[in-house]
Amino acid sequence: MNLLRTVAIAGTCLALVAALPVASQPQPKPGSGEPARSTWNKNHRVVIQVTQNDPAVMNMALNNAENLVKYYKDKGEKIEIEFVAYGAGLNMMRSDTSPVKERLTAMSGSIKNITFTGCSNTLANQSKQESKSITLVPEARLVPTGIARVVELEEQGWSYVRP
Repeated sequence: MNLLRTVAIAGTCLALVAALPVASQPQPKPGSGEPARSTWNKNHRVVIQVTQNDPAVMNMALNNAENLVKYYKDKGEKIEIEFVAYGAGLNMMRSDTSPVKERLTAMSGSIKNITFTGCSNTLANQSKQESKSITLVPEARLVPTGIARVVELEEQGWSYVRP
């Protein structure tokens, strides 16, 4: 019985020690407008799924990416972002229908570690339905299956965002 009590006390002590705050560099005062600086060199990875043919949703997704890039840059942290468009959302990446084509070009040129991908299955289906060859904007690349790409990235620890 004494061994069981000793193990229980030791476990409780370990839990309390683990819950103590860790010392870090001084943080800015709340409301100062200055972002908190991280001492942790973390690389954030975010997959943004686009499945709607809605310019407002597409622009919101692009705004989310720009906001994330600025936020983590100000904190001195790195970020990788991959857009995955499939279904009706593939229109975001299509060279003939994209309402955000200029933004894709601008962001590709100004933001490091940003990738635009479109679903090959959707592209084939839309090409067949429209009886024409469809291409993606030069900034985008094809993946075999959009939803599978999202799953693979999540399995690798990427954070999932759907605007």
